[in-house]
Amino acid sequence: MSRKALAASVRAGLLPVLATALLVVSAGAAARQDAAPQYPSYPSETPAKFTPVNADADFERREVMIPMRDGVKLHTVILIPKNLNGDHAKKAGILLTRTPYDADGMTTLAQSGHMESNLEGYDNAADVIVEDGYIRVVQDVRGKYHSEGDYVMNRPPHGPINPTPVDDATDTYDTIDWLVKHVPESNGKVGTLGISYDGFEPLMALIHPHPALKVSVPMNPMVDGWMGDDWFHHGAFREQNLPYIYEQTASRGNSYKWWSNVHDDYDLYLRAGSAGELAREHGMEKLPFWQKVLAHPAYDSFWQDQAVDKLLAKEPLKVPVMLVHSLWDQEDIYGAIAVYKAIKPKDTSGTMVKLVMGPWHHGQEIGDGSSLGAIKFGSDTGRYFREHMLRPYLAQYLKNDAPKADVAPVTAFQTGSNRWENLRHWPAGCNSGCAVKPTPLYLGDGMKATFTKPADDGGDSYVSDPAHPVPFRARPIQPVAYGEHDTWAQWLVDDQREASGRTDVLTYTSDVLTAPVTIAGEPQVHLTASTTGTDSDWVVKLIDVYPDEVAAQPEMGGYQLAVAMDILRGRYRQGFDKPEPIKANTPLPYTFTLPTANHVFLPGHRIMVQVQSSWFPLYDRNPQTFVPNIMLARPTDYRKATQEVFHSSYVELPVVSGKGY
Repeated sequence: MSRKALAASVRAGLLPVLATALLVVSAGAAARQDAAPQYPSYPSETPAKFTPVNADADFERREVMIPMRDGVKLHTVILIPKNLNGDHAKKAGILLTRTPYDADGMTTLAQSGHMESNLEGYDNAADVIVEDGYIRVVQDVRGKYHSEGDYVMNRPPHGPINPTPVDDATDTYDTIDWLVKHVPESNGKVGTLGISYDGFEPLMALIHPHPALKVSVPMNPMVDGWMGDDWFHHGAFREQNLPYIYEQTASRGNSYKWWSNVHDDYDLYLRAGSAGELAREHGMEKLPFWQKVLAHPAYDSFWQDQAVDKLLAKEPLKVPVMLVHSLWDQEDIYGAIAVYKAIKPKDTSGTMVKLVMGPWHHGQEIGDGSSLGAIKFGSDTGRYFREHMLRPYLAQYLKNDAPKADVAPVTAFQTGSNRWENLRHWPAGCNSGCAVKPTPLYLGDGMKATFTKPADDGGDSYVSDPAHPVPFRARPIQPVAYGEHDTWAQWLVDDQREASGRTDVLTYTSDVLTAPVTIAGEPQVHLTASTTGTDSDWVVKLIDVYPDEVAAQPEMGGYQLAVAMDILRGRYRQGFDKPEPIKANTPLPYTFTLPTANHVFLPGHRIMVQVQSSWFPLYDRNPQTFVPNIMLARPTDYRKATQEVFHSSYVELPVVSGKGY
């Protein structure tokens, strides 16, 4: 019916009649639909439940739901090895990994019936686990994938932040208790290991540990998300981790994927403006963990009360621990060393805490460690770690009648010389007969890095423009990813020449070295600097500059290899929990620590220090005007500032000397 006809019907009083007619027609249509013939269904060819038959496999796969003390059940995969006769292992140790990254995906039956082929994921050290006959257990943490309960990112232990009686420590305890009672093939000895988030879990197991827990191997663990691991570094927000927060917390099974319409992350983050605005554009205001990050930009009790090193410093040391640290860990470069400092003083016997430091990116120790980016190490350092440290160490505690492992208190790879060192302590960095002396490397006149204190107290300046931030690597900048062609894992060893040629980066270079300079420990930054703004970031890089020509590897000629570098958000110069404006045009001290290094600057090389005020988009831009929360800064808050670094500034190097070196 046309609009004109409908109007005429209303005027004529015919609308009730029309409505009745329409109801009759509708009822007739429904009746005809109900009367439609019912066709027989075609039987589905997918069974309601299917259990793969793998009689020829060298292991048995079991899936169980293990009950926790509050009734929540956690999905757990158990792989039981078989011997050559097909019999199940007997009196085997158990290696447990708790993960938010899908236990099924890490243990799915592959095209091969061999157990090693079925251990996927980046934290398995599958060669050691399989060859030594361990029972492998992988469990979805509470609230992820097939486990019941609610997910909380790095769930804090019971206490001020977590009032509930359950946490990752109790879930680990309850899991171990169930395993030793229900896996008859085991010898009752359990070890935990994992990398990153999965490395956080073995640390949680040390809080009121189960008596059957005999050893813990946290590798590259998440420890303190504000001080120097995933979320912040000295107050600067790692905004390239927004996609991780989005995918990890938006769904139980990571089914929602971060999206971007641009190829270069530099453009994506710059166009959005602030981290908060980019998160808003992706609907992240609905994600509770993001709201927590947004609400706690400073190092307040929210972060302090869940810092794992602080928690473990209060706990008795009951379980042997091997902490594994990567010298070029692009994600969690803070955690392992922080925990070592916290728990080593409790090791009165000198046998309970081991530290391993290798020339790796995040998690590279369980893969090929022959090189990292353009840097070659002369041997497979990953395999060396697994064969000479991890294997004997696990065997000592998980195998019956295994010999004591001959593993040094500290095993550290020295980069530059490319050799392993067995040490008694860290960060002393050497044995008897040598010493570590804090030695200032000054940022002197004429852009010279020098061990001689400059006579003048002049300075060098640059303009920091938030509209043109310094990229943290060559563009186009890739997102955080681990595909075959992704290079995120290599960014800490990128050639720093890309930055040294910019006018908004100060570059101080030493003379060519005539003797080696060896450092072992954490370089300390002591900047004296001023800004025309009321807030500022300071990025400092300690760099090994290769000779102009390297005969054995021509592409390394003039390479600028970062040995240690980090960032400080200037508003926290007086205290990480006390953000305050910077007094403009006033020289002020800024002090912070660079990540641990164990490196030799060889003769023919030079030492370089770079200073800049942005590192984008790895970290969000400082607007350089003081605002309450930088993650919510408005476009008008971002302003240019002139930065001046004075020649009294220096990087204090932990220089090793003496016969013991």
